[in-house]
Amino acid sequence: MIKINLLPVKAVQKQIQMRNNLLVTVAMLLLVGGVCYVFQSSITSDIATVEQEINDNRREISSLKKKIGEVNRFKKLQAELHNKLKIMNELRASKSGPVHLMDEVITALPEKMWLTSLSEKDGTVHISGVGLTENDVATFMTNLERSLYFSKVDLKVTKQKVQDGLRLQSFDLSCRAENPAIPDEDKQGER
Repeated sequence: MIKINLLPVKAVQKQIQMRNNLLVTVAMLLLVGGVCYVFQSSITSDIATVEQEINDNRREISSLKKKIGEVNRFKKLQAELHNKLKIMNELRASKSGPVHLMDEVITALPEKMWLTSLSEKDGTVHISGVGLTENDVATFMTNLERSLYFSKVDLKVTKQKVQDGLRLQSFDLSCRAENPAIPDEDKQGER
């Protein structure tokens, strides 16, 4: 009988199988490494994109903060201008107020009446005067009530007195000074 030694063939087959296993393992490692590299590159690219967006947003926020600061400065200037215009209008109204009050008093004054004193303090006007009759005093009060510049006309005292042989009615009254809105026609005339 012939004896054949199969050991070297099995060893060769084992070597070939180990080499094939090694090649498959290396191929798998290269494939996993490639996939990891692609995944890591994708994540790195995404991180770079997000960091760029963050930097762009920070620049935009910085720019917007400057604009907000400018807007706040303009609002402050606008408020100051509004206050100045309000003060100017109040000064203009208070400047013309006494003239209008005096004009209204003169317009409301009946022919047979004269004033002895007129004073204004904190919006309250005190008027003293003399008229020929009680009707003259009543007419004067009615005329003041009809005026836009006076309200709450209140007779404090009325006395009858004789002067140079005439019977006269002296009176003291108080009323509230008003500051009516200037009509549009007057505003246009002021410009």
